[in-house]
Amino acid sequence: MSPDFRPLLGRELDESEIDDVLTAAGVGVLSMSADGVPYGVPLSFGYDGAGTVYFVFLGTTNEFRKEAYAEQSDVASFTTFDLEPDGSWRSVIVAGPLSRVTVDEWDTAREAMADNAYRSTLLSRYELQENPNVWALEARDLSGRAAGHE
Repeated sequence: MSPDFRPLLGRELDESEIDDVLTAAGVGVLSMSADGVPYGVPLSFGYDGAGTVYFVFLGTTNEFRKEAYAEQSDVASFTTFDLEPDGSWRSVIVAGPLSRVTVDEWDTAREAMADNAYRSTLLSRYELQENPNVWALEARDLSGRAAGHE
């Protein structure tokens, strides 16, 4: 590969830099698969700083598409990134199992989302239900890259 492309590839992020991106970003794309059919959905998220990413599935359709894919996906992938006006960027990919949060875990999930989810103040209006539609992605594989952030 020509050295001219190296700046485009960026550099690998270390664990603390990955945590910084996950804490700062607030939005990304959750990718799941069911019966070999992929489905990616942009979502606000919360990160607990200890390897779990949380999502609330709101605005569901009658088909419950997000829920159906989440239940059928053995492994989900989540991507978040930021792009600065000067062209610098950072991205993180998280992969692992996705599970529905229980009522007992709701406070932990809500706290993580309140810390960094996009428009997290809307979550305060979300009533605790017997079976909240909140999902947790356990980060079994984390990777990140950046360019222009030195």
